[in-house]
Amino acid sequence: MAGPLIALTGATGFIGRHLLRDLPRRGYRVRVLLRRPAELPPEAQGAVVGDLSAPRHMAEALREVDAVIHSAGLAHAMSGRPEDDYRAINAQATIALARAAERARVGRFVFLSSIRAQAGPSAPGVLTEADEPRPTDAYGRSKLEAERGLAETGLDWAALRPVLVYGPGVAGNMAALLRLARAPYPLPFGALAARRSVLSVDNLAEAVDTALRHEGPLRRPLIVSDPEPLTLGEIVAALRQGLGRPPGLIPLPPALLGFAMRLSGRGEMFERLAGSLVASPAALQALNWRPAVETRAALAALARNSSSDA
Repeated sequence: MAGPLIALTGATGFIGRHLLRDLPRRGYRVRVLLRRPAELPPEAQGAVVGDLSAPRHMAEALREVDAVIHSAGLAHAMSGRPEDDYRAINAQATIALARAAERARVGRFVFLSSIRAQAGPSAPGVLTEADEPRPTDAYGRSKLEAERGLAETGLDWAALRPVLVYGPGVAGNMAALLRLARAPYPLPFGALAARRSVLSVDNLAEAVDTALRHEGPLRRPLIVSDPEPLTLGEIVAALRQGLGRPPGLIPLPPALLGFAMRLSGRGEMFERLAGSLVASPAALQALNWRPAVETRAALAALARNSSSDA
């Protein structure tokens, strides 16, 4: 028997590419929704070209679709974009696509939101879905607006709020940290005690599958993170273990390190990676989500495999 048919947006992005490879292995058929003509990926069962910012003619794209996974959007890394751009692409386009899915009687809408819909780059305590959302930038506000728009539809939906995602092909701050780990010299992160939740893209795929297979309505946001938060030094140590090297960490005082990184133009990276941001995946675990990989081993594999590809 044919598996459930999934309509996937964002299939050319970091997370979307991984889902496109992962979903067929789990028994799903995948129909890719593209913004412009492109070569059909081999894993897809079909592709439909359309403008997600104005999805007025989506009946054919969503015909016989069992669920939508919406991973397309304007990335947080695109800093400097006007707030209206984030709102139009991340919020309004998401809501319009959800309403089209509702008209097509799609069974479930899985939205790739972000932990930034709930908090800024750092937060005290352990974040849970029960906390009042307090986004601090245009990106986070647009994701939260999209979630609230989904709640106003009659769809069964889930908004996954992933923390910083890592895996093959990752960009942004995690890619920069991977480059630092490859460097031959010691790194001054040994005194940083703050812990951060991170997320393997394999564990994110497992969360998407959990949301798709869950019996009964969801209609809620769900935090997605690896269960064990790590310090920045522990992340570097895991990456360097994958490279067959010792941690090579120097305990430079955090205040001095922050000053040096801001002076070199890496202040935002310091705030993101050195501040505390611990998010609990307990609600997702209660839905029988089980991480596919362990964090330190997955970080080591990322460094090892990226080194062999270089």
